Amino acid sequence: MEKNYRKYGNDAKIAVLCGGLSSEKEVSKRSGKNVHAALKRLGYNNAEIVEVDENIAEKLKAGGYIAAYNALHGKYGEDGCIQGILELLKIPYTGSGVMASAICMNKEYTKKVLSTDKEIPLIKSVFVRKGEDVLKACQNLRYPLITKPVCEGSSFGMTKVNKPEELIPAYEEAVKFNDDVLIEEFINGFFITVGVLEEQEKTFATEILEIRPKNEWYDFEAKYTKGMSDFIVPSTSLSKESTEKIKELSVKAHLLAGCRGVSRVDFMVKDDKPYFLEINTSPGMTDTSDLPAQSKVMGISYDDLVLMILNSTDLNK
Repeated sequence: MEKNYRKYGNDAKIAVLCGGLSSEKEVSKRSGKNVHAALKRLGYNNAEIVEVDENIAEKLKAGGYIAAYNALHGKYGEDGCIQGILELLKIPYTGSGVMASAICMNKEYTKKVLSTDKEIPLIKSVFVRKGEDVLKACQNLRYPLITKPVCEGSSFGMTKVNKPEELIPAYEEAVKFNDDVLIEEFINGFFITVGVLEEQEKTFATEILEIRPKNEWYDFEAKYTKGMSDFIVPSTSLSKESTEKIKELSVKAHLLAGCRGVSRVDFMVKDDKPYFLEINTSPGMTDTSDLPAQSKVMGISYDDLVLMILNSTDLNK
């Protein structure tokens, strides 16, 4: 694709969707504000921030938008709900479609889909529905564990569990966010994340970003507080062979899950071996977010990244 290619003219009325009804509302507002500012710098003077609430369908119908940049995070924004509304209104939008969004929002369903490819390394885990015996469900897992709501982001409701006595309180914290909980064996390694982007028919991985949190693990504070994590990009702790393999696995996971336009694939690494964590179909675009940092070292500025994602807008994905 030629540099500075634009799918839409400067007079295009573009809705930057942010806010929403999830626990990630404030993070989404930060992403939306940054994306909107970038669109203005790119010359899209009719770009507007549209805060998502129960009246979003009416707002979109009244706004006359010809495209939507989805800067929502979490429930209703990444799970296929907003995507379905945009499909009904025939407004092209960034990111994945209804089905891929719904699958990737659910960590258990994502693992089920990816388990069809034996090359993708999954962490041993159990899926616990509300009312089930959590101690019994975890009896074959090796401690420490990580409990996480199956459909939540930004580390909300996640707890590291070092021994069986800590499991019930951790499970109860997770079910405050979702009825269903995924419990995985804790990989005592380091966290990496890989962006996946598309230009026309080409799907490619960004550089790998290695994150070393100041906290025990990469929790909400470590993610969104400047200075609480060291960002190393490109990662310096991986062999050349592992680096190339992880990039390959990231693109494979993106395509296998049916993602479109943009995603971010997370792994834990131990002894130079990656272990898949999850796919984020609406990566953060805040000042401390991973995807802009990964893209920057490849020579893709924040504004160019926003334009690339905007160019991927489509319907019926």
